[in-house]
This record gives sequence, C-alpha cells and structure tokens, in this order.
Amino acid sequence: MSTQAERSSSAPKDMSFAERQIKRIKRLRSLHTARNEARTHNQHEVVAEQARNKLPPNYEAKGRQAEWLLDDQAKHQEAEKAVKDYDRVNLLNLLSAVEAERFKCKKKKRNPDEGFSTYEQATVRQHNKLVKIMPAADMEQYEKQKYGDAFHSEPNVTIHEMHKDREEAIDKMVNDLLEEQIVKRARYSRSRGYFDDTDYYINDKIAKFNKKLEFEDWKLGRSYTTELGTAI
Repeated sequence: MSTQAERSSSAPKDMSFAERQIKRIKRLRSLHTARNEARTHNQHEVVAEQARNKLPPNYEAKGRQAEWLLDDQAKHQEAEKAVKDYDRVNLLNLLSAVEAERFKCKKKKRNPDEGFSTYEQATVRQHNKLVKIMPAADMEQYEKQKYGDAFHSEPNVTIHEMHKDREEAIDKMVNDLLEEQIVKRARYSRSRGYFDDTDYYINDKIAKFNKKLEFEDWKLGRSYTTELGTAI
C-alpha cells in the first residue's frame, strides 16, 4: 500500500517536471531564434555600412539633388496638364512661403517671452493669456440666466450666494490653468530643493571647512578603536 501511495504521489511530480522541461526547451529555442535574428540583422547592418563607406562623400547631396529634380519635373508636367505657367505658380508658392515665415517671425516679435521683469508685466501677460483661451459665450446659458433673480436683482435679493460655478468650468480651470502653471513654475524654478535634515551653506568652500571642523573621520576611528578595545 505504501509503494502504491508513493507512486501515486510521485506521478504529478514527474508530470510537472516534464512540463517544466518542455517550457525550458521552448524558451531555449526562442532565445536561439532571437540570437540568430540579431546576428542576421547585425550582418545586414555591417554590409550596409561597408557599402555606405565605399560611396563618394557627396553621394547624399547628389541623391537629394536628384530627388529635387524629379519632383520639379513632376510639378512641371502637372502644370502643363493644367495649362498653367509653372514659373508663375512656383513664384506664388515661394512668395507664400516667404510671407508665412515673415508672419511667424513677426508673431514671435509681437509677443516675446522675455521672462520675469515686474509683477505688473507678469499680471498683464497672464490676463491676456486668460482672455485668449476664454471659451465662446454660451448663449443658451445666458438666456436661462435672464429668467432668474440674479440677472435683474431687486433690492431684497442677495445675489452673492445664488451663483454656482459649473463643474465643467471648474474642471477646465484646474486642468488648463492650475496644472499648467505648476508645470511651468517647476520648469523655470531655479531654487534648490529644501530638506529639513540637511545643512545649507553659502558656498562649497564654507561647507568643506565646516565638514573638516566636525572631525567625522577622527570620531569614526576613535569609536572603532574603542569598541574594538572593549570587545577584547
């Protein structure tokens, strides 16, 4: 009876070991496949690099020039099919690109980010930014507010507690304004992180001098020898 119980208990162990062996073999085969693929990829890269090294130095420039010529020829053919003057169309496109670049430069000059100058200028810039991102007026909500007492208040009406901000407006304020300001302040902040347990000094020279005054190495050596002597 005991031998049969031992055989029955050893059967699932043999099966689990066989399963583990199959899993290991599959993993080993996948590793071999990945290694062979990496080796093949490296060989292709080496061959391509050798081919690039054999090319003349101005090969890439000539390739870009050939692509530009082919593109120019295709545009010329399209202009001929559309019965248009290719030189005139090309000049108009060039002028539009130049005007776009000029407008972009002008826009940068119009609203440059000069950093912090005064609190008044920072407040003005923040106000202008908030006005630009202000959403369009909700006329439906405006018409609904007309029927309430808060719109045309009477002498006996208190309007301070009647207005309630919408959840959409609160979420927009949190997402668009507060989180952006936190990220921007963290990016532009030059202050060091503050830790309560750390000693701060004006410069590194004073920090090194104070560290020498503490005699940390001497204290460690004395404590080590004292502990060693007491242990003996």
